[in-house]
Amino acid sequence: MSIPFTVDLTNKTAVITGGSGVLCSEMAKALGTCGAKVVILGRRQDAADAVAEHINAAGGTAMGVSADVMDRNSLDRALALVTEAYGTVDILINGAGGNHPDATTSTEYYSQGDNLDTDVKSFFQLEEAGFQHVFNLNLLGTLLPTQVFAAGMAEQKNGVIINLSSMAADLPLTKIPGYSSAKAGIDNFTRWLAVHMSKAGIRVNAIAPGFFLADQNRALLTNEDGSLTARGQKIVDQTPLGRFGDAQELIGTLLWLVSDPSSSFVSGIVVPVDGGFSAYSGV
Repeated sequence: MSIPFTVDLTNKTAVITGGSGVLCSEMAKALGTCGAKVVILGRRQDAADAVAEHINAAGGTAMGVSADVMDRNSLDRALALVTEAYGTVDILINGAGGNHPDATTSTEYYSQGDNLDTDVKSFFQLEEAGFQHVFNLNLLGTLLPTQVFAAGMAEQKNGVIINLSSMAADLPLTKIPGYSSAKAGIDNFTRWLAVHMSKAGIRVNAIAPGFFLADQNRALLTNEDGSLTARGQKIVDQTPLGRFGDAQELIGTLLWLVSDPSSSFVSGIVVPVDGGFSAYSGV
């Protein structure tokens, strides 16, 4: 693959949760191009293997591992496989996350009587189970992999953790209160963890992507003919660069943050890669 610049990750082992997704698979490939031994961790073994095979075919070293980021036992089994194959983990990308329909309203604004309309899911109809799933997937799904894969980093007093935040963390998006709240928690956890692990030689940062087309949001933002939905058009209009991002546009920030020579004094920050979305007030 083409990357904006290279860093030397030879002899480094990187684990990427959610590594078979559109954004994180590009990250995995970039790390492999830079010499890291890459572990693609996801719920579907076949999807994780497909990304690993792409990296191996390009001359890199990678393996797919099936695991659930919300299940500690599953992660412990994954760690055993990784340790046997590659040794201690040096880089952890917490990329697993997502939303759920039961934590999503059907309208942007509440109107009187919405809670009585069976065709509308208002704030008052949001389901506890949906909210819990979103919080577990995003927050618990970052906490548990960090506990499992960063323990070895702490022992060797060296490591890098990168969490995946979102524009919704600072600017809560309409309709998705569960996801917005969970990603705000990711930002806070990133800063907390950066301080807590600072004496153990572990740097912790986060990347906050703007709007990128991926499997989870494609149907919400584009029509079958490729044109933008009303929500998709609103996002593009609110993005000063006037378009969605491309997955490869995250790679420069990723490589900067994982490379000790280039970011050895950088910890506890959340970097927006958003085409100016977070800087624009709308007027």
